[in-house]
Amino acid sequence: MKSFSPNPALAAAIKAARRAGQVMRDHWRRPKRVHAVEAHDVKLELDLRCQRLIDKTLRAAFPEIPLLGEEGDSGDVNSESRWVVDPIDGTVNYFFGIPHAAVSIALQRKTGNTQFQTVLGVIYDPFTDELWTATQDGQTKLNGRAVQVSARARLEEAVIAMGFSKNQENLEKSLPHLNRLARRARKIRILGSAALELAYVASGRLDAYIERTINLWDIAAGALMVERSGGEMFLRALPDGRFRMCADNGKLRRQLRLDSLLK
Repeated sequence: MKSFSPNPALAAAIKAARRAGQVMRDHWRRPKRVHAVEAHDVKLELDLRCQRLIDKTLRAAFPEIPLLGEEGDSGDVNSESRWVVDPIDGTVNYFFGIPHAAVSIALQRKTGNTQFQTVLGVIYDPFTDELWTATQDGQTKLNGRAVQVSARARLEEAVIAMGFSKNQENLEKSLPHLNRLARRARKIRILGSAALELAYVASGRLDAYIERTINLWDIAAGALMVERSGGEMFLRALPDGRFRMCADNGKLRRQLRLDSLLK
């Protein structure tokens, strides 16, 4: 595979994210074609369309790099490099007319037989026209300006986002922590877009974000952003390929009781 610098790859990811975001805006008030309905999720035809557009845009710049996406893979995703894409993170919000959804694109490089490291990430919110970017050797930026995590060090001052996998085991393990944190933290938020929650932690809008079960495409770009803005990512790989996750500003780990929260 030919070598490349992060800048052209970042430019390609930004172009792809903006193009998909434009499609989201164009179809915002139009009827949505449902591709599949699950107990706690909705898949739209627009998810597929946006991923195809992202794939086409990225392949025009880097035809040799495969894509691992929520809506399916293209190419050998165990190659030396791969894109990791969530074309519409927050599809249920989008479907119900809640303007809190984003495009998430990450580029990963292989570091071992099965290990990958994210080297750049892009998250685009088409409703606010906010674009977050990060590279492994640079600071996270929002619309071109550097951002950093919050300085709040007391749980009583913190705003924490939580997400919940809907199976019974996860709910039983999560609800006691929700009860504890809701009584101690300033506010708890359940917002419905993992990519934006991570971008918000990186920007200091949220102080922490917790999910017991989450997919790679939800977090690949945002995790890098949290780390490159001074925050901390705690990830625990699960046997099914998903993750337990907590992102915070680097000052709340002990108070969040991560060991018991994410075991």
